[in-house]
Amino acid sequence: MTANLSRKAYDERLRTLSEGSVNVNFNPFTDIRWDDPEFAVDTSDPRWVLTSADALGAHPWYQEQPLETRIRIGIWRWAVIAKVGMQFENLLMRGALDYVYHLGNQDEEFRYLTHEITEETHHTQMFQELVNRTGVDTAGGKRWFRQLSRILPLFGSLYPEAFFTGILAGEEPIDHLQKGALRSGEPVHPLPQRIMQIHIAEEARHISFAHEFLRLRVPHFGKVRRGALSVLFPLIMRVLCDVIMIPDKKSAALAGIPDRVIKDVFWKSEAGRKMLRELFSDVRMLAEEIGLMNRVSRPLWRALRIDGRPARFRGEPAPLTE
Repeated sequence: MTANLSRKAYDERLRTLSEGSVNVNFNPFTDIRWDDPEFAVDTSDPRWVLTSADALGAHPWYQEQPLETRIRIGIWRWAVIAKVGMQFENLLMRGALDYVYHLGNQDEEFRYLTHEITEETHHTQMFQELVNRTGVDTAGGKRWFRQLSRILPLFGSLYPEAFFTGILAGEEPIDHLQKGALRSGEPVHPLPQRIMQIHIAEEARHISFAHEFLRLRVPHFGKVRRGALSVLFPLIMRVLCDVIMIPDKKSAALAGIPDRVIKDVFWKSEAGRKMLRELFSDVRMLAEEIGLMNRVSRPLWRALRIDGRPARFRGEPAPLTE
């Protein structure tokens, strides 16, 4: 059944999110102890070893490598994810600024989104600072994505429901990966750990907004417009998930990771396939609620290997078994 959200309820939720941004916020250069020796990037520190929450960290090839190799690849992996995250947040900010430019007076979206843009600015700073501290010279996302990112922000005003779908497609995988690392119970270096804690806390509001934005608008779309989005929705999810999660082949090769391992991890291995499905349990729930699951789109979710049980609530931990 399609969920309907009234504009009054939507505005109330945006006011709550805005107040949350005022009351709980972080500055990356005062809330992260960058120069604390405990936060130093030490290439002999085993806490840089990837946790099993990362499909690469769970892969037998990685686990069989010498400790120094696992540490080096772990540092590289965090740097690449941070760089791609920085690029994605930059794209988000530009698109959100394009969107709010056209809003009318008294619109609650203006205040909330400018709070979000401020927070995303801080996120780009802490992500880039992590990259700088690691010394890993990574270009981040694949070249086609970096080039296309010059025009993607225009969708903020031209096709906002597709733009905010894309925002979810980038935010959900990173959020899932970070929560998985913290929930794993395995050692995590304090520098990425602190960055993840900050990012998860503020990103919860950003993800909430994107969900509420689509809940308000999509149920009121006509049959053709909603049908088009129902097909675009899983496609956008899968394409941007791959941008966020899969490292560039050239970069992976320079890090010493065989191409066969990258292909197996993303997404041929059992752990990789499981992770791919789990990444989108929240958005499957959203798609069900707003009427984007239909006889055309369901087979597409399945063909893209991102189908599965919808989450019962946002942020539900993945089940141990399926």
